[in-house]
Formats: sequence, C-alpha cells, structure tokens
Amino acid sequence: MESSTTGEDNFNVEGYNSNNIKKARLNSTLAALLEDPILADVPKKPSLSDVDTLISLELGSAMRISVLKLDGTSIDVAVLNIATVKDLKLAIKQKVNEMEQSKMGHRHISWKHVWGNFCLLYHNEKLHDDKAALQGFGIRNNSKVQFVPYVVSKNAGRHSKRRKHRFFHGLNKRA
Repeated sequence: MESSTTGEDNFNVEGYNSNNIKKARLNSTLAALLEDPILADVPKKPSLSDVDTLISLELGSAMRISVLKLDGTSIDVAVLNIATVKDLKLAIKQKVNEMEQSKMGHRHISWKHVWGNFCLLYHNEKLHDDKAALQGFGIRNNSKVQFVPYVVSKNAGRHSKRRKHRFFHGLNKRA
C-alpha cells in the first residue's frame, strides 16, 4: 500500500511540475510575441477588451485617434467607430494610467480635476457632451484631438472655488 501512495505522490508532483513547465513556456512565448514590432501596440498585460479593440481596429470597425498633450507629445488610443466622447476619455485615462504605471509605479491622477480644467478639442470645436458620438464631430480614423485649458465663461453661472471661499469667509466674519 505504501508503494501505491508513493506512486500517487510522485504523479501529483510530476503533474504539478509539468503545469509549471507549461505555464513557463506559455509566458515565454507570450513575452516573445509581445516584443515583436508588429504587435508593438498591444499592452504588456492586455485585457480582453484591449485585444477586442485591437482586433476591431484591424477589421476596420474601430479607429485610432492621436491625442496631442499640452507638452507637445501625443498618445494614440483606439476606440470603436460608434464611440462617444466619454469612451474616448476612458481610453485616454486607461492609456495614461498604463504609461504612468510602467514608468513610475503607482501614481494617482485626479481625472475629475483633469476634466474639470481641460477639455478635448477637434477642429476648434470643444468636445463637452460626453454622450455625443465622435463621428458627429467628424472624427475618423487617424484624427488628431488635442487637450486645451477649459475656462468656464462667466455667463455659465458658476463661480470659481476661490470666489466661493471668499464669499463664505466673509459671512463668517460678519457673524
């Protein structure tokens, strides 16, 4: 009986080792594929949605958009042809967070602050409405969109935080 249990233990250990060997081979093959220049646009740790978007891009049902940042550099994002402004913002957020992770490790970017102070511009038209389709603005494959500072007009009825602070600060002094 002891010999049969020893044989089963060896089988489990061998099975475990063969699984590790298979995983190591798969990881090395995947790493070699991702270093291929043809697959340069695939992220290092691709999710299913990333791969789906890249396949759609190859099939023509997605578009690549260049986003020009304020420092003059640009990033490329891929979104579906039926994407909205919100989808583009999410793709930019994902791409920038991925780039920051690979360069600097964990770093938090306040996207509420970014979208509160900057907006996207395409052919002198600001992309304000998150629900609007990109194709409605004329954005197609290989279009260039840029970040611009977003200043709320005085007619919009919103005050800056500084004015609110001064307003409430003045009320406290009178009391």
